[in-house]
Amino acid sequence: MTGIAFVGTGFVADYYMTTLANHPQLRLTGAWDRDVARLDAFADYWKVECYASLEEVLADPAVAIVVNLTTPESHYTVNRAALCAGKHVYCEKPLAMDVDEASELVELAKERGLVLAGAPANALSEAHALCASLLKGGAIGTPRLAYAEMEDGPVFKANWRDWRSRSGARWPGVHEFEVGCTLEHAGYAASWLVSLFGPVAEVTAVSALTFPDKGPGTESLRLGPDFSVGCLSFRSGVTARVTCGLAAPRDRSLTIIGDKGTIVVRDLWDNRSPIHLEAFGAKRSLQHRVLDWVEWKVGRKLPLRLYAGSKVGYPKRAATSALPAYPSRIDFVGGIAAQADAIAKGTTPFFSGATARHLTEIVLALNNGRQGYRPRDL
Repeated sequence: MTGIAFVGTGFVADYYMTTLANHPQLRLTGAWDRDVARLDAFADYWKVECYASLEEVLADPAVAIVVNLTTPESHYTVNRAALCAGKHVYCEKPLAMDVDEASELVELAKERGLVLAGAPANALSEAHALCASLLKGGAIGTPRLAYAEMEDGPVFKANWRDWRSRSGARWPGVHEFEVGCTLEHAGYAASWLVSLFGPVAEVTAVSALTFPDKGPGTESLRLGPDFSVGCLSFRSGVTARVTCGLAAPRDRSLTIIGDKGTIVVRDLWDNRSPIHLEAFGAKRSLQHRVLDWVEWKVGRKLPLRLYAGSKVGYPKRAATSALPAYPSRIDFVGGIAAQADAIAKGTTPFFSGATARHLTEIVLALNNGRQGYRPRDL
């Protein structure tokens, strides 16, 4: 059994606690947060032990992996302290707010024989495994083009101040508006794309603050971009467009077009998202043909969305995983479990080291609207 400790008990920590039960090989030794009231509420709800300080976490020999769930601007400092203390680290995205700092962490982990791994874990989902198997089996031929959407809807117009996690943590809306939705969310798309198509050779992006008014209490804040769109050119030859925003209607889909057909993953945040497969030239479904006929008859586009092709069935599974409620149906602890398994076997988990830095580079380039940015060697 591998001992893990949480550093940070904010909103996302409850997602990790919800999915911890899926991985009995991991044991949570305790948690720490600089906000004592928040830590106490979290510990009381989940019945876990509290550490008095970060130093106490790092001094505990029972802790093999430090799980860094702090805010993005604290990631580098906490990651570095944990690595220097001889702990493996699993970090929420991004590894750091600067590529040089992320590279420093990767080198430090390598020098000390430690595993530094990063979120998100949605690319370890059953949906990802099914999509990857379709690509490997040549279902759509050679993949050429991908469209990844990471639109969260106009959350700043919702009652986000009232949103709470299971243990009572407030959704950090103000902080997310300051950091920018791309740093928070684009990794969910990038992790899928990199794991399916390999390293990115170049990123060209545009980012903007399109809605500077996020409501009362945000007027004096320095807000980050709430929209970004980027073109990723992969060394494998695939080209992908990635969008991320806080205004357009919610859409977390991935469309992959090959020279023989198309795969559509409806929701990158759903562990078993419906996946649709369509071969070019195949007879369209009855639903599609009926809809086309009706639209021709009425002379207008109807407010309906049908996904091209047929749904692909999932293999049967032995047990159902515990997952957070929609829309975050991700096994958040799955990444830590994969890391722990790799450490035990002496192997390298995919989303660790240079790959984790590569994802950080991509997300930073998208967030900063970089033109012709070439990530470092992977």
